[in-house]
Amino acid sequence: MTNRPILVADDDNEINELITMSLRREGYEVIAAYDGLEALNLARTHAPALVILDVLMPGMDGFEICSEIRKTSNVPILFVSCKDEDIDKVLGLRLGGDDFISKPFSPIELVARVKAHIRRNYMLQQSNQEQDTALRYGKLVIDPAKHEVMLDGQRIDLSAKEFQLLYHLARNPNRVYKNDQLFAMLWDDAHIGDTHTVMVHIYNLRKKLEKNPAKPRYIQTIRGVGYKFNDKFQDDD
Repeated sequence: MTNRPILVADDDNEINELITMSLRREGYEVIAAYDGLEALNLARTHAPALVILDVLMPGMDGFEICSEIRKTSNVPILFVSCKDEDIDKVLGLRLGGDDFISKPFSPIELVARVKAHIRRNYMLQQSNQEQDTALRYGKLVIDPAKHEVMLDGQRIDLSAKEFQLLYHLARNPNRVYKNDQLFAMLWDDAHIGDTHTVMVHIYNLRKKLEKNPAKPRYIQTIRGVGYKFNDKFQDDD
């Protein structure tokens, strides 16, 4: 589904080699980095199909690298970390990460998650090619062909999952989706997690799209049910 490499960034040689060998056995091209600065440089020069980031690395940590990558790219980012605290997982997702897996992990599970994210992106790209009409809601423009979101004439940088979530909701305005429905549609069975992931991505989208995230115009919460995209709003002057 992709001819672009996967970037693996981890300063632990054994873990880096384990991930690299596991992915190469599945036919993926892999480029490896062992510190943060090297990882960021490789991400910028090789345009990888997916990035696997250790959180704790010398030079720059994984969270910093993720923030920098998100300034120019919506490539899927998967964090691997020995830190298993919920706050670290939430931080990684808020910074634009798409997934988080704790060490020690099963190589089989990691490869399954990689495949799932690449497959989702591939399916989204195919869908965009088949239906590339931009969605326009007032000053908000969602362009699947360019994989781009514009608001008030300014580009809004979204992660791959944030874009998928927004695009899906906006394609079906005023339809209410439960958390678990969105989770099942946009994440894969191989993703071991909970629907809190959806809440974090909704939070991220509101921060980026809303003038007042506490009173959202676009993605609204239907208390006790889920979320919907609202197409009946008035643009601010």
